[in-house]
Amino acid sequence: MGALIIAVVLLLVFLVQLKREPRRLGNGVYLLMSLAFFALWLLTLATPQTRTLVVGAVVLIAPVFVTVIALFLIANGVTLLRREGVKPGNALSFGAGTAILCVVGGLLLVLLSALREGSPDPWVLAAAGSLVLLAGYLGFAFTLFLLYSVLYGRVRKRTGHTAIIVLGAGVPGGRVTPLLAGRLDRALKLYRRAAAKGASPVVVASGGQGPDEPASEAEVMANYLRERGIPDEALLEERESTSTWENLRLSSALLAERGVTGRLLVVTSSYHVPRAAILSRRAGLKADVRGGRTAWYFVPNAFLREFAALLVQYRTLNALAACTALSVFPLLAYGV
Repeated sequence: MGALIIAVVLLLVFLVQLKREPRRLGNGVYLLMSLAFFALWLLTLATPQTRTLVVGAVVLIAPVFVTVIALFLIANGVTLLRREGVKPGNALSFGAGTAILCVVGGLLLVLLSALREGSPDPWVLAAAGSLVLLAGYLGFAFTLFLLYSVLYGRVRKRTGHTAIIVLGAGVPGGRVTPLLAGRLDRALKLYRRAAAKGASPVVVASGGQGPDEPASEAEVMANYLRERGIPDEALLEERESTSTWENLRLSSALLAERGVTGRLLVVTSSYHVPRAAILSRRAGLKADVRGGRTAWYFVPNAFLREFAALLVQYRTLNALAACTALSVFPLLAYGV
């Protein structure tokens, strides 16, 4: 009963926090912990035989499930590399899938060796245990990020935005790529919807100029929007930013200079919505984030890149967690 009470309390906290601030990443922690305690409560209701069967099923299914995910990532990586070209940024899903297979294979070899020898080297077991803990932490963090992404995408967004900030993307040769077009088309749709209701939001095209680009992203984006009916008086160009953080800060500063206040609407690609929402909250902006369409084969690799960026953003916490995971079993082995 205690586990059920904790699960309900955590669920209530989650609902309150989600209502108050849906951009908070910690919302997912409350929900995950609530689900974990609810599952624990269900196990306490089961017979010992049933609990043994459930645990055994999880132990057997988990490696298969992880292997399937790894194979999917590898297949997706091959598709992306074929369609978008061989670049380091396009190889993340392929590399992640390969790394997962190596970890699963290594752990299976350690397990088979332990079963065959009877008394395996404690240091080998320590290394395997540390690897499992580290993989478990990364799995938890990724599940949290995925859950947060799903939850934020399902939360009903507010209306009455005074400005729409469109986050830039590369413009090779001064042209709008399909990825960037997805963002701009979503912004166009939202602008027209607001205009049909009598509103007149300002649209900010945000993005600087890369060394291989003939014009700034903002200029190319603004031309695209202008050609599709957004009037000049409703368009602003922010041409200095080089990152999502700068997109948000410089665009909001530009709006403030023009006297535009109120709630903002940030438009980006679907996979980029979660991190853009987190960064907008960190920047202290009153904003909602919407995503444009992205090619299906592009999403897994891009989502992993967003997850990696989030790990870097919270690098101190993640470094401490990783060091703890890697040191627990070696310390135990040294004690042995």
